[in-house]
Amino acid sequence: MPREAIKKLYYSIGEVSEATDLKQYVLRYWESEFPQLSPAKNRAGNRTYREKDIELVNFIKTLLYEKKYTIEGARQKLKELQDLGMPLNVSSLEEQPISQVTPAPVEKPSAQP
Repeated sequence: MPREAIKKLYYSIGEVSEATDLKQYVLRYWESEFPQLSPAKNRAGNRTYREKDIELVNFIKTLLYEKKYTIEGARQKLKELQDLGMPLNVSSLEEQPISQVTPAPVEKPSAQP
């Protein structure tokens, strides 16, 4: 059975690191930079990531590595999406609020004889 087929409730930082192709120190650093990323810790003090945490890591990775956001820009984008009530995942980048999708009506000058 492939490893990706196994769904778990919690993942260790090592598993998340392997799944996202990010080093563990990068994940720990992002926790300090992005308040939305705060995986719980178990009794031993180890980070326990849930699926939503992994989605957020992938979203931050997309913003920083593919969309070329700075850390400050990515932080602002996360806050903006949160304020709009949108999910913090990669599909949110394609979705735009209605006000940004629909252009404002343009007044045409009336032709007077």
